[in-house]
Amino acid sequence: MPALVLLGAQWGDEGKGKATDLLGDRVDYVVRYQGGNNAGHTVVIGDQKYALHLLPSGILSPNVVPVIGNGVVIDPGVLLEEIAGLKERGIDCSKLVISSNAHLITPYHRTIDKVSERFLGKAKIGTTGRGIGPAYADKINRIGIRVQDLFDPSILRQKIEGALKDKNQVLIKVFNRKNIEVDEVLDEYLKYAEILRPYVADTSLLLDQALAAGKRVLLEGSQGTLLDVDHGTYPFVTSSNPTAGGACTGSGIGPTKITRVIGIVKAYTTRVGSGPFPTELFDEDGAALQRIGGEVGVTTGRARRCGWYDAPIARYAVRVNGLTDFFLTKLDVLTGWEKIPVCVAYEIDGKRVEELPASQSDFHHAKPIYEYLPGWKEDIRSARKLSDLPKNAQAYVAFLEKISGAPMSAIGVGPGRDETIVVKDFL
Repeated sequence: MPALVLLGAQWGDEGKGKATDLLGDRVDYVVRYQGGNNAGHTVVIGDQKYALHLLPSGILSPNVVPVIGNGVVIDPGVLLEEIAGLKERGIDCSKLVISSNAHLITPYHRTIDKVSERFLGKAKIGTTGRGIGPAYADKINRIGIRVQDLFDPSILRQKIEGALKDKNQVLIKVFNRKNIEVDEVLDEYLKYAEILRPYVADTSLLLDQALAAGKRVLLEGSQGTLLDVDHGTYPFVTSSNPTAGGACTGSGIGPTKITRVIGIVKAYTTRVGSGPFPTELFDEDGAALQRIGGEVGVTTGRARRCGWYDAPIARYAVRVNGLTDFFLTKLDVLTGWEKIPVCVAYEIDGKRVEELPASQSDFHHAKPIYEYLPGWKEDIRSARKLSDLPKNAQAYVAFLEKISGAPMSAIGVGPGRDETIVVKDFL
């Protein structure tokens, strides 16, 4: 059975949790393949709202095996707190599986993340301060700590000592902070070892065996395409690869096992943190999108910057991910506008540009070229077929599909689990 990838096609916060949850009851495994607790998914089931940060959205489906892949960086304290919170609400977390090769976030990663961001001043990236970037940096520098290291106290001590040897010098001499004691970190993390041990496995082998047995595997990305460290708006990006290629390296599944790549795209555009955003609004329309859409970060609580739909971004996401489908979310938020602008191209130095510019400087100076579509005033949250939508809403979806480069196979018309129009089934 082939694997599916589900990822963000913009700057994250597109509604991936809702999309994963829609598929959750019909897949056997849901795998988180990158990122850390610097992002979150919101899933609404009935009158219950669940905010997930590290756990895959599949944790809410009783028949699904949720997997945290090797490409994720894990803050064990945050993970255990999230598990405990779900257990208190009656959610069974016993099926969770964690890759032994996943890297750990430590107290010194969080400290360095916060002080270095302050040090940057106006040039700050907009990091969440949760230690994700420094943890990935240690991974690349080959001084990271992996989940499996928790079970060998001598190796764990050696790795913490090695990492703090240089980091304490930086904290003391550059940032004028106190040093971090090896024993404090060691004692805290050894306590996590026995709690986490039952969850830990070779997840690459597990998933390969599952696919060979005909099981359905859904690979769930965090953040979005334009926050990819290679393909995003660098340096205003995350420290991992949310794009489809990252699904392979972050899960240990080979690319030939993946046959469908679904991009989640919001009916407008948002982003959190610093960086270029051509369609960003600073007027009443932007404030209305933020208010009606509830555009506040699940993990950070920061208000999201809001703007109109950007077709060049959608086309870029199709290209770098090989998207086969779009899942269009939050169409209901646009109800009430007389006219809805859609960015179809950019103006850069007086020239029309149809695609995302290769130069970051050009992208910073890109001005949106809009086409205007008629809006609708009817409540669309009860729509369950495309034909249930008002004519103007149908026309809006058709226009986005035409200029974005992949079919709109599902449409979110409200936050609820059942408030979705399925045009073409993903399975």
